[in-house]
Amino acid sequence: MLGPETRRSLLVQIQDTSQQAAWQEFATIYGPLVYRLARNRGIQHADAEDLVQDVFATVQGAIDRFDPAADKGSFRGWLFRIARNLMINFLTRQKEPRGSGDTRMMQLLHEQAAAESQSATWFDLEYRREIFTWAAQKSREHFADDTWQAFWRTGVEGEGIEQVAADLGKSPGAVRVARCRVLAKLKEYAQHMDQ
Repeated sequence: MLGPETRRSLLVQIQDTSQQAAWQEFATIYGPLVYRLARNRGIQHADAEDLVQDVFATVQGAIDRFDPAADKGSFRGWLFRIARNLMINFLTRQKEPRGSGDTRMMQLLHEQAAAESQSATWFDLEYRREIFTWAAQKSREHFADDTWQAFWRTGVEGEGIEQVAADLGKSPGAVRVARCRVLAKLKEYAQHMDQ
């Protein structure tokens, strides 16, 4: 199943460095994603934060040349390649001798070919999680607490509708309606990223 694509209007907006709101939205979605990718590769916290900034600087310098048709892929794939290449550069610049054969270097060599597909899949999954988190934060402010709790407890935490209805003092039908209303708002925000 294909995931949502980064909306083209955001990609156009971040080409203009004065578009602070667009860059903030971009950073909100992709910053945690790149950070987790770096940490997942064993890069320390401070270095991972620096890597995020390096990735953003590279994107800023190259976004006007990004062409989905020419690059034969999605923006996320392009961003993943930038992040991966910067991580490889970072790891090879470490003080360890290049031919040491240590665990990190062996991991780096094996990741080049074998884990490319797995890493890209992980990156897409993390992107979807980040979109859900972003959409949930945006949606949350539109609903009363009991409506949100009905959705969250049944849709995310997997609790039974009957139990949640009893806890909230609502009918099971009201819990289902609340869950549907919140899901509709979540989908609206997630699709916003697709436009």
